[in-house]
Amino acid sequence: MAKLEATLHGDFQAIVSDLENAVMQGSVSASKEDSALYGKNGVRCYTGVFERYSYTGGNRVSMTVTLFGDDTSSELCVITSGGSTGMFFKWNTIGEESFLETIEACVKKYEA
Repeated sequence: MAKLEATLHGDFQAIVSDLENAVMQGSVSASKEDSALYGKNGVRCYTGVFERYSYTGGNRVSMTVTLFGDDTSSELCVITSGGSTGMFFKWNTIGEESFLETIEACVKKYEA
């Protein structure tokens, strides 16, 4: 598992669009499995689940992106999972870490 948390600033929907584009353009095998967007009283919550094939692990890796906030400030949590090759212990997390790296430049763009 790899995890990234950050506070982002800017238009909520623009951030969501940029994050999705970064994931999809960051890997030829990436797919968007599903997403949900909720809002109430000016606050929104987006959750997106993505997958891609990990060549190093020979399996699929998932990434869940959650963004919670409004058009001024939002909290981001990104968690990857599934790239390990061990049965009882995690021996290889390279696929998870490299999947997370596909959105790091996008995240830095919105950090203040």
